[in-house]
Amino acid sequence: MSHPIGPWAGPMASRSLAEAARQALRQWRTPADLEEARNLQWTLARRVRAEDGPTRWRWVLGLDSAFIGGGHRILAGAVLWDAVGRTVVHRWVAVADVEFPYVPGFLSFRETPGYLRVMTQVDHPVDILIVDGQGTAHPRGFGIACHIGVLLDWPTIGVGKSRLFGRHETPAPNAGQWVPLWHPRTGAVIGAVLTTRPRTRPVYVSPGHRISLEQAVAVVLDCWDGYRLPEPQRQADQWVRQMRARVFDSQTHPDRPG
Repeated sequence: MSHPIGPWAGPMASRSLAEAARQALRQWRTPADLEEARNLQWTLARRVRAEDGPTRWRWVLGLDSAFIGGGHRILAGAVLWDAVGRTVVHRWVAVADVEFPYVPGFLSFRETPGYLRVMTQVDHPVDILIVDGQGTAHPRGFGIACHIGVLLDWPTIGVGKSRLFGRHETPAPNAGQWVPLWHPRTGAVIGAVLTTRPRTRPVYVSPGHRISLEQAVAVVLDCWDGYRLPEPQRQADQWVRQMRARVFDSQTHPDRPG
């Protein structure tokens, strides 16, 4: 495929990601219960634009997280990947309280505040976000990648390590091959099941906001460096694991120097 890399002078060029994250964080309010959360997902899902994404990109921010403190806090990591230089530019980390119970399909209400907090630190242009989780491949069409994308009004892609929702055929085993992920009732295409590495389980790619499915797949493949996950997401996963280990180490050995 072609390598559509370059600075993207789209609507995002007029404001920073950190500014958008600070505004979203100020407006964030945790739902009081599951019914309110479900209604909010249905409402915000109508704002998702799975189209009109960037045709060029360079700076891709990978987002991943882990729970700490017995699940009462979240450690969110962000890693900026230069798709031209094929290298990590910078890493950020933040910790936030978790204010919503664990319920499958509603993880964005647990994780989004942590992601917003870490993105307030990002002092570099960002073209696209890749979030560890689902976008439109969700029972209400509003996974965490959609939630973050809509709140920030930023091009966002969800890459899930496993299927949350939908049905599909088996993709070909060759890297770069994908099959549609269909809504089990309506038959609408809600994502792509993408083989990124031979003899490895596929990943589940879906638009979060301001990007089409075809563009989302193209970005993931463009950020592929031979591993199962696109490099921004893989680097974010490793970064969070490192930071989580440091947290546990400091709790286990509080007096250790350094």
